[in-house]
Amino acid sequence: MADDISSFLGPVTSTKEWCELNYVRSSYIAEFFNTISNVPCIILALIGLVNALRQRFEKRFSVLHMSNIILALGSMIYHATLGQMQQQGDETPMVWEMLLYIYIIYSPDWHYKTTMPTFLFLYGVIFAILHLQIRFGIGFMLHYALLCLLCIPRTYKYYIHTEDRSAKLLAKLYVATLLVGAVCWLCDRLFCKHISGWYFNPQGHALWHVLMGFNVYFANTFLMYCRAQQREWNPKIKHFLGFFPYVKIHKLKAQ
Repeated sequence: MADDISSFLGPVTSTKEWCELNYVRSSYIAEFFNTISNVPCIILALIGLVNALRQRFEKRFSVLHMSNIILALGSMIYHATLGQMQQQGDETPMVWEMLLYIYIIYSPDWHYKTTMPTFLFLYGVIFAILHLQIRFGIGFMLHYALLCLLCIPRTYKYYIHTEDRSAKLLAKLYVATLLVGAVCWLCDRLFCKHISGWYFNPQGHALWHVLMGFNVYFANTFLMYCRAQQREWNPKIKHFLGFFPYVKIHKLKAQ
């Protein structure tokens, strides 16, 4: 039955397959856990988006939260189908999102206001075109890791200049979820043959999705706090439902 459904949805053309058996939990979803594990990211991004809109943060943060939602939806479609085109629809938004993070992190101190967004936009367009034509494989992962590394120096600068303990905790939670998520991703990728023989599959890639949902939420909230500090909006870290941190600001009437 799995083979019939697979041919109905189209053959598996993705260059990557993860350590989850296809069409086991559902006849219509290739990788069930890897698909539904993107839901927390969508929910968290919606919480962040509502807060950004309600308090009238700069539009860049609304776009950032929406990009998280788009990325999660792309990942869901990819893992549900395991198609090559869907894989590109998952990977290309990952790069676009990192370019957006680079803009948000570095733009406050960038003296030439139009050069950075223009360059990043053209970079994103060129990458998308090339990615349609070329299967980068390991090259994509190295490229994505490099974009992530570019964000570290300025983010660390924000961290050491932040005095609020709750805000610093967000940065620590960001690092913790990233490290644990990376271990889950690597174990799922490198030790799949051993894991497949276990009675229980821990679904490392699905755990990566869940942890990355929290990871980007903590990152976004920390960056919103730092930006509010720069704008002198008197930011405070509050908690929605007693658990989900968000930034509460107080703008002067002139602003």
